[in-house]
Amino acid sequence: MALLLLIHFALFSTLCFAADPSVFLDFKLSYITLSPLGVPQRVIAVNGAFPGPVVNVTTNYNVNINVHNQLDENLLMTWPGIQMRRNSWQDGVLGTNCPIHPKKNFTYRFQVKDQIGSFFYFPSLNFQRASGGFGPIIINNRNIIAIPFAHPDADIVLLVGDWYTKNHTALRTTLESGEELGMPDGVLINGKGPYRYNSTLVPDGIEYEIINVDPGKTYCFRVHNVGTSTSLNFRIEGHNLLLVETEGFYTTQQNFTIFDIHVGQSYSFLVTMDQNATKDYYIVASARFVNETVWERVTGVAILHYSNSKGPASGPLPVAPSDIYNQWSAMNQPRAIRQNTTASGARPNPQGSFHYGSINVTDTYVIQSLPPVRIDGKFRATLNGISFVNPDAPIRLADLHKVKGAYKLDFPNKPHDRTPHMDRSVINATYKGFIEIILQNNDTKMQSFHMDGYAFFVVGMDFGVWSENSRNNYNKWDAISRSTTEVYPGGWTAVLLSLDNVGVWNLRVENLDRWYLGQETYMRIINPEENGKTEMVPPDNVIYCGALQSLQKESQSSSAMALHCGNFKLFLTLAITILALYFHF
Repeated sequence: MALLLLIHFALFSTLCFAADPSVFLDFKLSYITLSPLGVPQRVIAVNGAFPGPVVNVTTNYNVNINVHNQLDENLLMTWPGIQMRRNSWQDGVLGTNCPIHPKKNFTYRFQVKDQIGSFFYFPSLNFQRASGGFGPIIINNRNIIAIPFAHPDADIVLLVGDWYTKNHTALRTTLESGEELGMPDGVLINGKGPYRYNSTLVPDGIEYEIINVDPGKTYCFRVHNVGTSTSLNFRIEGHNLLLVETEGFYTTQQNFTIFDIHVGQSYSFLVTMDQNATKDYYIVASARFVNETVWERVTGVAILHYSNSKGPASGPLPVAPSDIYNQWSAMNQPRAIRQNTTASGARPNPQGSFHYGSINVTDTYVIQSLPPVRIDGKFRATLNGISFVNPDAPIRLADLHKVKGAYKLDFPNKPHDRTPHMDRSVINATYKGFIEIILQNNDTKMQSFHMDGYAFFVVGMDFGVWSENSRNNYNKWDAISRSTTEVYPGGWTAVLLSLDNVGVWNLRVENLDRWYLGQETYMRIINPEENGKTEMVPPDNVIYCGALQSLQKESQSSSAMALHCGNFKLFLTLAITILALYFHF
């Protein structure tokens, strides 16, 4: 009996107490009809809601999300900025995962290992993000790690983005026909249209977002640009925005009154309710780096409502930046964002303890984007002259099952003067290398570049063509780490990256129109001495497709582990009790 009790307590502590906490969520993606801009349209909801629910977890939590595809086309969910350490199997893009077919489901299982901050999720296939399916992710600090500012009174999440009244299927048909998407029909804030600040531009009856606050309190505004392709300027009438975090890293604290947020980017601001509340205040997200007179309708407006407000918002919107023809001035904002090197991140060590500026670069890639062109009769966009074609089978699955010709490890390290073509060219990166990537935007509009699986140091940006002399102006001390960076048209951005996360990771232009047309590739990072410690094996619910379709089990479905730790304790206790009774008698 004593032996049974000893086994009981040993299993109890090993299986439950020693493990990091887990959360279990179900996401059901389906179509619903809404009229966010006054025109009925089909949008993608998560659990019947648009936008989707927040995933609110803490550093090192294990996240289990069972995604049910109730759409009429294939689906994958991706989690940009979540680094998926050793686990690219959960990344949710076609180079790493086979799609979830309609009426099927798949459970993503990943750990938010050593991460904090503001992120969002969205569907990665078929231009679906343009119809919704997105929602926020908050990763909180553990209590043992101090944050570098006073705890805010509450979080406020704002998902902002340009919006078309055509759904995603119509938009991608437009692109495939060789046309640009043109000006969006508006900007949504948390899935809602603008407050009627202008009776000519905004029709009556539009539902708008209201943010309720109390005077004297400080709130953390977590703002994400989830749109299709438009950079936005964010501002709150009469209030300062104290920047404190971007995509998982604390920044030096700076006050802004207006702030540019590019497609795919996330920022956290502390905002104190210090006004006299004679009225409500405008929250604005408006199109940036365009002719704002022509694009005036591309403006989202929500309301900041104090509990002691004396009346509705009125008057003109807070003034937008006026430097459309002086983008040199606009570039000062991203250049000024620095990492808070004295703050602890998700672990109890300073964020700046990694001395990236003194590490020798092992490889340099200059990646050039160009405007779309016709390739074999199709409207396509390229990086270094290659328009990426997704493989039939995910890259690491193809490796493990020795599928020949699934992709090529020949992505060029610089632009070549050759005819643009479509291919499956992937970057052959070196594990534990330290690489420099130059993102050269020779397209005509602002672009955001994103890297899955990593955060990179944004060490420099400028206009013109990058050269080796450009390194003389790199920030080698306190460059911000992040996973999505802007690249100005006619300019370049330089990032440094330590290749310590084994797997296959998507490098893409986050603007949906260019991504859909082929501006992406993958970085394949393999440990030649792999022993099971630097890369996880494929999950037991892995989906097979393409050349590996025959390996797929008859029913493509999986569910999150239903046996929670508390239930397991009860089950174990009952089992031990029964055994004890058995041996007693």
